[in-house]
Amino acid sequence: MRRPVFDLDVLRTFVTGVELNSFAKAAGRLGRSTSAVSAQLKKLEEQIGTPVLLKSGRGLALTPMGESLLTHARRLLELNDSIFQTLNEHQTPETVRLGLQEDFGEHFLSDILRRFAMSYPLVNLEVRIARNAQLLALMDSDGLDLALAWDTGQPSACATRLGEAQMHWIGSRDTPARYMPGDAPLPLILFDAPCVMRSAAIKALDEAKIAWRIALTSPGVGGIWAAVAAGLGVTLRTRIGLPSHLAIIRGLPAVPTLGYVLHAVNEHLTPAARLLAELIETSLQEQMS
Repeated sequence: MRRPVFDLDVLRTFVTGVELNSFAKAAGRLGRSTSAVSAQLKKLEEQIGTPVLLKSGRGLALTPMGESLLTHARRLLELNDSIFQTLNEHQTPETVRLGLQEDFGEHFLSDILRRFAMSYPLVNLEVRIARNAQLLALMDSDGLDLALAWDTGQPSACATRLGEAQMHWIGSRDTPARYMPGDAPLPLILFDAPCVMRSAAIKALDEAKIAWRIALTSPGVGGIWAAVAAGLGVTLRTRIGLPSHLAIIRGLPAVPTLGYVLHAVNEHLTPAARLLAELIETSLQEQMS
């Protein structure tokens, strides 16, 4: 047996008329003639099999069946409108601008892009891989919607600390296991200043009274990994993106953890940008656990 189906247009007319306490006003708001509205109400009562409205002076009164119908009709219309709003949001042309510190860009980007494209295939995603200082400058100038960066302590109005990663001394497989005061200066391979890991490395070595020298600086993490692999020195990084042919060096001074923060351009992100932020957080939780 085929189940009866309510006409949502008819239900919308019914709900609007009750809320305005006038079906003449409802006709004007919905762009219909009063005769068309009357026909819709007649169709509704015939479908239900009982009256839903009673005249009450100059106004309207609901029958018990009408009261029950009003509650359910509102729920149906809210669900209908919510579905269309969600579908429209997913198909609206939009550009979301994402900035990633280089470590995260190499390690997490492909998984995040895949998940995001499944939900928002028509949204254009602009990705900028850059150093921390560049990302924060772009956020300040509204050049990005989101930026995942290391926590340098710089204040941000819309920033969420997502977690932290342990920093490690990293060298080639042939790097000596331990450096002691009095040894030759430790060759360091670091980012150009300013860099939070560069500062942490120098501070740790100075406090341990271990001599050091800058053997090579690089603007990108790829150059750092290549120089370390060539045996030119050691660096201070996290395990994120650590090449398998490099090793963590245990005999150097302890260093702290480093937090990572997701910056947002404001508190009112678009649905697409909000989903991207959620995917970044989820991906980090999965891969950093």
